[in-house]
Amino acid sequence: MMMSMTQNKPASQGYSYNPLVKKDGVDHNWTEHEIHEYAKCMKDPTYFARNYIKIISLDKGLVPFNLYDYQNEMFNHFNDNRFSVVLACRQSGKSISSVVYILWYAIFHPEKTVAILANKGATAGEMLSRVTLALENLPFFLQPGCKALNKRSIEFSNNSKILAAATSGSSIRGLSVNLLFLDEFAFVERAAEFYTSTYPVISAGKDTKVIITSTANGIGNTFHKIWEGAKQKTNQYHAFEVNWWDVPGRDEQWKAQTIANTSQLQFDQEFGNTFFGTGDTLINAETLLSLRAKDPKSYHEGGDLLVYEETIPDHAYIMTVDVSKGRGQDYSTFTLIDVSTSPFEQVAVYRCNTISPLLFPDIIYKYAKVYNNAYVVIEANDQGSLVTNGLYMELEYEEMHLENARKGKMGIEMTRKSKRIGCSGIKDLVENGKLVLHDENTILECSTFVARGQSYEASEGNHDDLMMNLVMFGYFAVGDFFQELTDINLKEMMFQNRMREIEADVVPFGYHDDGSDHMAALDAREEMKDKGWHIPNEEWDGW
Repeated sequence: MMMSMTQNKPASQGYSYNPLVKKDGVDHNWTEHEIHEYAKCMKDPTYFARNYIKIISLDKGLVPFNLYDYQNEMFNHFNDNRFSVVLACRQSGKSISSVVYILWYAIFHPEKTVAILANKGATAGEMLSRVTLALENLPFFLQPGCKALNKRSIEFSNNSKILAAATSGSSIRGLSVNLLFLDEFAFVERAAEFYTSTYPVISAGKDTKVIITSTANGIGNTFHKIWEGAKQKTNQYHAFEVNWWDVPGRDEQWKAQTIANTSQLQFDQEFGNTFFGTGDTLINAETLLSLRAKDPKSYHEGGDLLVYEETIPDHAYIMTVDVSKGRGQDYSTFTLIDVSTSPFEQVAVYRCNTISPLLFPDIIYKYAKVYNNAYVVIEANDQGSLVTNGLYMELEYEEMHLENARKGKMGIEMTRKSKRIGCSGIKDLVENGKLVLHDENTILECSTFVARGQSYEASEGNHDDLMMNLVMFGYFAVGDFFQELTDINLKEMMFQNRMREIEADVVPFGYHDDGSDHMAALDAREEMKDKGWHIPNEEWDGW
């Protein structure tokens, strides 16, 4: 039975300026009913929530918290698992569910510290204000008494406390946290750095808990990696998913109306729990969802080279190369593409972050020779010049792209203009199915290659070295030299495809027949009859 908000709340027992919150040190004369109710609430967070929590409804104001079925399951999930990660659609009630569980945990577990961290300090403060609202509407016999209450923390008489802060490397450094709650973690900037610095805070204890909740926001970020690890059981997290149809009132009619008022892509992003397409990627969501990695046929160079298709005699191959400093950070990569097939096909990939630019030419030379003297296109920026010189001058490999032969400029200098052209080129190739990708890491980098200002680059915590191989291929493929090399005018082909798409979208406004087609057909018929062809009249009906 729901207790009245004012029941057993004398003003003299209220905390400071807030008479609805019991102050520290207040004695309470327990009734038998209250003892039984307290025991039930301590044992079961769902009973506590269903019978004693009130929330703010947009339509009805302060109302009892009527839990959805999934919210019952979520409370049990939090209680039964030390590490929980929740993927939930928008406006599903995941935040209020988490807030109620946090309040229950702090009330019925003495001497515990709970940290609420969100992508912004204001968001974390809002979460704590919801905790305060729920606390205010509890009867005094359930409240533990309050030592301190402000916008950033609550401290109870049982020595448990709830803190709220923004996610930063120093937000809870030095604290011993028993329950860490991370809200909308997919949207936290520098999440990998934060998580690395924060995890030791809770890893020391044996019964400490972590609850991470978020909607999807692209793949490759820390939340996505934790979620995928939980699904594949490669980490200690247990996954809990809230889909749009789990929320009462959301059916196929609601879905159709929502899509009609927005778009299919927006619905998928907000309510579909799909990671693809939510990070403003260069390659569109539909294409990313269709890409399928396959297992390599063989591994070489200690596992750094993955071969998906062996060399085919008489086939032409292009190798695009991106060079790093070889210090264990960014990767030196190359991608081999068969341009004799239709569509083009990714056949081999090299990726290593420890290879020296001085040794990299030997690896390039070895596999360029294997693949029928592949035509090599190298990004000449920074360390790239060492590789171009080593390959062309020292190893005397001549099947290499010279951006300006007269000036002796080898490779491609990646400027804003050339990168923009390359991004446009590879987008058209992949989205129109003219390039087949097999490599898992390449597909991952496609999925985390997102807009940054006027350009594209890897999202925070990810790499784009293999993606830059593709960008270089896109830049090279729309150039004149590619046509000379392959007899394929890719620029004209993509232009014609684009024109056909535009024409297909144009609504026809009617057709004017001036009789010229009919006359031409009759002339052709007479000419064929003159040459001895027998043309039955019915074959020409309708001309």
